[in-house]
Amino acid sequence: MTTSTAAAPRRGLFRRSADTGPRARFRDLLPYLTEHRGPLVAVVVLSVVGAGLSLAQPLLVEQVVTRVQRSQPLGGVVALVAVIVAVGAVLSGVQHYLLQRTGTSVVLSARTRLIRHLLRLPVADFDRRRTGDLVARVGTDTTLLYAVLTQGLVDAVGGAFTFVGAIIGMALLDPVLLGLTVLIVLFAIVVVGGLSRRIRTASRTQQDAVGALTADVERSISAVRTIRASGATERETESVLQGAKRAWDAGLGVARASAPVVPIASLTLNLAFLVVIGVGGFRVASGAIGIGSLVAFLLFLFLMVMPLGSAFGAASSVASALGALGRITEVLELPSETASDRADQQVPAGSAAPAVEFDHVSFAYSGADGERVDVLHDVTFAVPRGTRTALVGPSGAGKSTMLSLLERFYDIDGGAIRLGGVDVRRLPRDVLRSQFGYVEQDAPALAGTIRDNLVLAAPLATDEDCLRALDAVNLRGTVLKHADGLAAQVGEEGVLLSGGERQRLAIARALLADAPILLLDESTSNLDGRNEQLLRDSLAAAAAGRTTIVIAHRLSTVVDADQIVVVDGGRVVAAGSHEELLTASPLYRELAATQLLV
Repeated sequence: MTTSTAAAPRRGLFRRSADTGPRARFRDLLPYLTEHRGPLVAVVVLSVVGAGLSLAQPLLVEQVVTRVQRSQPLGGVVALVAVIVAVGAVLSGVQHYLLQRTGTSVVLSARTRLIRHLLRLPVADFDRRRTGDLVARVGTDTTLLYAVLTQGLVDAVGGAFTFVGAIIGMALLDPVLLGLTVLIVLFAIVVVGGLSRRIRTASRTQQDAVGALTADVERSISAVRTIRASGATERETESVLQGAKRAWDAGLGVARASAPVVPIASLTLNLAFLVVIGVGGFRVASGAIGIGSLVAFLLFLFLMVMPLGSAFGAASSVASALGALGRITEVLELPSETASDRADQQVPAGSAAPAVEFDHVSFAYSGADGERVDVLHDVTFAVPRGTRTALVGPSGAGKSTMLSLLERFYDIDGGAIRLGGVDVRRLPRDVLRSQFGYVEQDAPALAGTIRDNLVLAAPLATDEDCLRALDAVNLRGTVLKHADGLAAQVGEEGVLLSGGERQRLAIARALLADAPILLLDESTSNLDGRNEQLLRDSLAAAAAGRTTIVIAHRLSTVVDADQIVVVDGGRVVAAGSHEELLTASPLYRELAATQLLV
């Protein structure tokens, strides 16, 4: 099979340390949050109202204690406390629902933005990155944004109100006890602030490791037959398990970084409680404050420390989310395929220019290490309208690359490629690609049904249209033998089909698109002699009035082409008919001789 180095370039490991990727900041989260500001505002309002109800409770308890001490009737104070507690519980339930709903919506927004951008990246970016790692960014990394909302960030807003209100209440009750409490709390805040930076770095490292593990698993599953046939199951298992161990080590790093947060919050509460009990008991004994005030102060203390604990938890979850957001941002900051387009023209109708023209085209691709690898050098040839042109030559000569450049999967480095006389770089990509029916070298099939694969480029096609396309590639009978017909599943990457069936399905898809130009890359390489002849006849009929460019290793399939272009080492070394090339091109004559055509 012809394999172009640019069409299938070397794949690099998409592994970066936390220090090499972009660092996300809290303000980078704001677009995701402000998109759902309505529900968030409702949650914040409910949180503030709940905080106000909580702050009223210590004052009411103080009244209860004072009235009991003075043997005064409690009146409606106890009933009021009960009502406040009940209303607070209901508001908490509503707030929890809105918070969970908003958190899920934020994740959906992030995934939508990432998927839309991801599927519009240049093909070269997919060549350099591992598929599993990109999948992990859509799944695992975006999920961490959910934790930002559901594990304390919005609660921290209401908590801040509670915190400030509690401090005011404590200041009114006893400034001395407040001063001691604030000293303890400030120490905890400083320590947790330092820990959050470590958590963010550790979280980024963990997400990178999980992404690499996902990529390893995806690679092993997709190549499971090759691995087993090579007797490499144990070696591959150990390799993937090493990735799992690295992810585990990174997880431990997050655990180590975040572990002190909970003990610090607990220590702060216990220490502040002991100080208030000790010093407060002394001040009650001295008559500086009453017992009711001490009880109210203790309740305010709990109201102050509880949101502080939520804030510590929010700091931890935000730090982890920012690590994941950095990985998401890294993809979103990559320029899309159309970012630098100068598309301002359309395909001219009735032009006398060649259907396709390569004019001194040069191209090199970037390897995983950034090294430039030359593929095409000064390639020049033209394809007249309505003719059939064959590209032939040794493997790796650059033939498949030419078709990739026509589709603008990559952009050329020099020269020009024209479609109907218009530089393809001046055509919108969707317009350009609508001109081609493209059958790739490995004839991939998408997981789904036969019909799903056929209508990929023709979504409005009817079942009859699909069956006619299948008939053209001698596949209709095979499909109709299946109980599900067009609804039959093809399996992951078309594994339930034979290589020849996948190839014919891909050709049927191209024919159904009814494009004016057919690009066929080794379109009959997996077919037996009978099906190859039938398909050649069908393609000849389908190509009537169309321009066809076909890559072939078997010269017998293209000897009747209007033009044969011989490619070697990324250069066009000869062009002409079969008979002309047998005389004029030593390379073509050698290829023909090895296939017994001379």
